[in-house]
Amino acid sequence: MPEDTQDRRTLGLVVSILIIALATVSLLLVIYQITLHPRTDDAEVFANFIGMAPQVEGPITQLNVRDNQFVHKGDLLFTIDERPYEYALQRAESEQAALEGQITDEQRRIAAQQSGVQAARVSAENQAAGVLRSQALIRQEEADVSAAKAAVVRAQAELDYATSNLHRLEPLLQKQYVSADQVEQARTAVESQRQAVQQARSEEALAEARLTAARAGVRESQAGLQQSKVVITQTQQGVLTLDPLVSQRGARAAAVLNAKYDLSNCRVYAPFDARVTDLIVSEGAYAHKGQQIFTLIDTRTWWVVANFRETQLRRIVPGMSAEVHVMSQPDVAYRGFVESAGFGVQPDPQRLGRLSQGLPEVQRTINWVHLATRYPVRIRIDAPESALFRMGESAFVVVRGGNSGRGVP
Repeated sequence: MPEDTQDRRTLGLVVSILIIALATVSLLLVIYQITLHPRTDDAEVFANFIGMAPQVEGPITQLNVRDNQFVHKGDLLFTIDERPYEYALQRAESEQAALEGQITDEQRRIAAQQSGVQAARVSAENQAAGVLRSQALIRQEEADVSAAKAAVVRAQAELDYATSNLHRLEPLLQKQYVSADQVEQARTAVESQRQAVQQARSEEALAEARLTAARAGVRESQAGLQQSKVVITQTQQGVLTLDPLVSQRGARAAAVLNAKYDLSNCRVYAPFDARVTDLIVSEGAYAHKGQQIFTLIDTRTWWVVANFRETQLRRIVPGMSAEVHVMSQPDVAYRGFVESAGFGVQPDPQRLGRLSQGLPEVQRTINWVHLATRYPVRIRIDAPESALFRMGESAFVVVRGGNSGRGVP
């Protein structure tokens, strides 16, 4: 019996040693696996989301979604009363058309005014030509006056000669050195030359009168030319310009585009496949511009934001494959890959104190146990769009290492 007891004790000691050894080996293997393949259960499912807020305001006339409903890209979500914006568009288009009509009328008026300017210029050119003609006529009349004066001098000289010849012949008639017929011819010549002198002087007076009239005509033409220049200046100054009206085209066109934009925003469509959540209004409610009505969760892409200890980050590199389990489906393993790792978190005020614009406030107590800081790691889930995820649900993540084959920028 003592030998059997001793053997049992020896066997129990061996078994105990083996159990401790196996437990130690198992613990070491677990530690190795945890170190080689970082894992954490401090993770949540995440997706992009946007708040749907109308860009125009008015009563909601049609609401086509329910809370938590799935919608496809392009589905009509809701409609705001379009009538005020249709009226605004009609008014903007009417004002634009009125401006174009006003521009057309002004163009016609300006064309008429420009024709008046052209007519005034033609009149001025005619007046200038008249001045030139009058000046040429003056020169001609001056020449005629000079010729008439020369004719008077010549006729007077011939009259003087004829008179002198008559005075010379009359004494000779008494002595019968000349005949009476010769004296009579001399008298006729004197009378003829006297009439020639009178005619030459009349022609001289007529030439001087024509010269005076020509000079008056020049002055009249010059006055008409000056008046035409004044008319041109006044007409040019009276010509309207389209610049004030044309400069309004941009504003009117912008008003039409803005009215069309507001009208198009009365109908709100889904920008992508999404899940409706946080719906807080019903049909008939008044929607305010910029005030959120509900939220759309983008279901095309899902991430897991997993918080890993800072001691594990050196083994986590973007592009590594990962295994994701969500708490709602713990038996389903989703593939994923590390997209990025965080580089900053808020400092712990219990360790560093509060940071302010002045001096930092440092805690005066010392904690002997320091917990490792956790940094968020963004892991993209490689799953079909039909996979059912809920934003914010808990997840368990294991980074397996290696490259997933997905490109990471």
